[in-house]
Amino acid sequence: MGLDIEQREREGILIFDLKGRVVMGPEASHFRDTLHPPVATSDAKVLLNLAEVAYIDSTGLGALVFLSSAARKANSQVKLLATNARNLELLVTTKLETIFENFSEEQDAINSFFPDRAVKKFDILEFVRDNEND
Repeated sequence: MGLDIEQREREGILIFDLKGRVVMGPEASHFRDTLHPPVATSDAKVLLNLAEVAYIDSTGLGALVFLSSAARKANSQVKLLATNARNLELLVTTKLETIFENFSEEQDAINSFFPDRAVKKFDILEFVRDNEND
């Protein structure tokens, strides 16, 4: 199983939907070759959708670190979306979760690129308390 990467844009954010494995060999090379140019662009906003990434090995982790370094040098931002439990555990174990913001919902990830954008979440408990006397 290789690595497929599809690119799309939403609200000025480049979203890369990854499917497959980020492992040593052509997959990691494809990952770096595809993602480095947009991340190295000054002030780029990039979201990596990892929902369909089955496996990341140490070379894949190295590619993520490489991407993070390129982003930092270019004043760009790279965030992660929908990391599965196994890959999230790997990021925590290697402490890479400290350099990448990770989101479960795409809209929350998009909103995180806009600090002045606040999304009011519906709080059912607050709603019930406010309407107890009615």
